[in-house]
Amino acid sequence: MTYPLIDSTQAVSTRHPDVVIIGAGASGLMCAATAAKRGLNVLVLEKANKVGKKILMSGGGKCNFTNYDVRPEHFISQNPHFCKSALSQYTQWDFFSLVNEYAIEWEERKHGQLFCRHSAKDILNMLLAECQQQAGSVSIKTRQQIEQITYADGLFLIDTETQQIRSKQLVIATGALSIPTLGGSGFGYQLAQQFQLPLVPRRAGLVPFTFTDQLKHLCSTLSGLAIDVGARCGEAYFRENLLFTHRGMSGPVALQISNYWQPGQAIELDLLPEQNASDLLLQAKQQQAKSGLKALLSPLLSKKLVRELLEMYWPEYQDKSLAEIPDKRLMKIADSLNRWQIKPADTEGYRTAEVTLGGVSTEAVSSKSFVCKHQPGLYFIGEVLDVTGHLGGYNFQWAWSSGYACGTHLMLD
Repeated sequence: MTYPLIDSTQAVSTRHPDVVIIGAGASGLMCAATAAKRGLNVLVLEKANKVGKKILMSGGGKCNFTNYDVRPEHFISQNPHFCKSALSQYTQWDFFSLVNEYAIEWEERKHGQLFCRHSAKDILNMLLAECQQQAGSVSIKTRQQIEQITYADGLFLIDTETQQIRSKQLVIATGALSIPTLGGSGFGYQLAQQFQLPLVPRRAGLVPFTFTDQLKHLCSTLSGLAIDVGARCGEAYFRENLLFTHRGMSGPVALQISNYWQPGQAIELDLLPEQNASDLLLQAKQQQAKSGLKALLSPLLSKKLVRELLEMYWPEYQDKSLAEIPDKRLMKIADSLNRWQIKPADTEGYRTAEVTLGGVSTEAVSSKSFVCKHQPGLYFIGEVLDVTGHLGGYNFQWAWSSGYACGTHLMLD
């Protein structure tokens, strides 16, 4: 399906739009549709050759568009209260209703995650259709390289490679640094600094871990194996699948805990989250004294993982029965199973990170309208702000909620 509102040529209409939105991703498109519904004329500038690239690749091409359970505690920010206003203005149920209105087939997966049954294109097409069917107008221009933005006499002057566009209102929906191949960049942060907005330090989030020590060999050997674990870092705890890769550890639990990890910190993994390993080993020693650790643990973990753990940590007990292992030593092995301490060397960085932690400080932006407190007409929405959701549809919900709230509060001429 093609949409007349999208134009990939360099030329941009010389009309003066009511608002210019930089970025045609999730938050930018939601903001554009909402503003147009109120009768505003909207111009969206996108540097990439296509709109909504991150929407299309998300969720393995199925787009985890929201979650049944959306609460402020699912978001990370220096101001944990900031997200509350937007999330209440536009809830997961509001977006869910829109999805149903367009008869998009969806499916629920574990932890209340909602995905398209067929393709993420359904969500993008819905947003573009919403942009078309409103009282105002939306014009989306791709391949727009912005050279500079200035502010004078109540107008934002946006200089592209071909011309200057003027508008009283400017919305920054540029996204962040994650996955640069899909358009991630620091442009939004540069603009924030230009207009003297404070920034919270940025780092990759929802990202796999890498290792350089003996764990790298273990992970590479086990590459492709997924196991159910509990992961703790500081006060944060998640229970989900851990995936071993050639470079380290990934999977939902690694991505979730990466949001809370700092370089040099250890992560604690519970390989038997359903069981007390001490009770298990001591009881087994009484009832199955002739069995070995490999025979006992393989059905609970995996034969490959147990073999690697034995070789790395308990080589002296590879061929011994439980009866031959002292209780004190069994307790140490049990502690390792329930509290395996690992220390990542790093993460894979922005190249594979799903989100960027930190960003434009929420202290400088209204939580209700997203307008900058000390720069009239300038708005920041979506991932460029210091608000990051957990894995599970929360970052898209933040995009919908912040985009809607901003679009609702843009000024009418």
